[in-house]
Amino acid sequence: MGLYDSILRPIAFRMDPEKVHERAMSLIVRGLIPGRETPLESNPVTLFGVKFPNRIGLAAGFDKNALAVDNWHRFGFGYVEIGTVTWHPQPGNDKPRLFRLPEDKALINRMGFNNEGAASVALRLGKSAPRIPVGVNLGKSKITELEDAHEDYRKSFEALRDHGNYFVVNVSSPNTPGLRSLQDKEPLLKIFNALRTVDDKKPLFVKIAPDLEESMIDDVIDVATQMKLTGIIATNTTISRGGLKTTDKKLVEQAGGLSGRPVFKRSNEVLDYLRRNAPEDMILVGVGGIFDRVDYEQKLALGAQLVQLYTGWIYGGPGMVPKLLGE
Repeated sequence: MGLYDSILRPIAFRMDPEKVHERAMSLIVRGLIPGRETPLESNPVTLFGVKFPNRIGLAAGFDKNALAVDNWHRFGFGYVEIGTVTWHPQPGNDKPRLFRLPEDKALINRMGFNNEGAASVALRLGKSAPRIPVGVNLGKSKITELEDAHEDYRKSFEALRDHGNYFVVNVSSPNTPGLRSLQDKEPLLKIFNALRTVDDKKPLFVKIAPDLEESMIDDVIDVATQMKLTGIIATNTTISRGGLKTTDKKLVEQAGGLSGRPVFKRSNEVLDYLRRNAPEDMILVGVGGIFDRVDYEQKLALGAQLVQLYTGWIYGGPGMVPKLLGE
């Protein structure tokens, strides 16, 4: 058992989760958390014209405002996805809004896309010099009406398009009222049509929820095919609470998206369905419940060409990525 598992994580897990996150981000930005950096060319792969040092990325939600994009390679990541970024700056939902379920190796969050806004994030990215590819995850501002969502996404994309290697339309967070309805075929087409008027060359992805029925996944595949999207990210957090070991009813019933180990099985089912039904050239990104090398290899076996970590990295610590890569 390493230092993180035996000492640092137990101390951190006695503190408020969001405060720990803020302190950790501050230390990462200043380069004060030692990582286990892997050689940048250890497991290279080139996809959609972008060279990734390895297939493991940091999922959106951790570095919302692109504060540490110059430092994520130090922890072995092959790429980082920043955001979720919205057009309007917004504080997110009321606190507390982040909860740990250690018995389940899980988190519940209802952050609500708290971020500084697209213009501010674009300015920061313009001054950065990341050594790994950067994806940009876009969401809808809470104050924007659903019927105007396409314009909100378009403005953010226009501000940020020169600063990302790929872009993701996030319509699957459960923490912005009505957002998941944008996974329906017509609104989704409207959003991607708006983005294509800004730039029809940038790699575009859509991130979907694990709670979609197969007919809705089929609609997403149709949109992705029609709009010539680069790929689909499977999956975001779940609103399901089935099969949890945690007995604290108040904790389990907190509103928000559940991430971590409990979403692994369902996210894999969605990934497998996409592999069997999406066009062969569509890039699939596997997210949800990766904690060890076996989990990582299972995502790849189910068709993921890239994977992302969030909750697993919080539980696994700074040395997790090199372990997954077998180094």
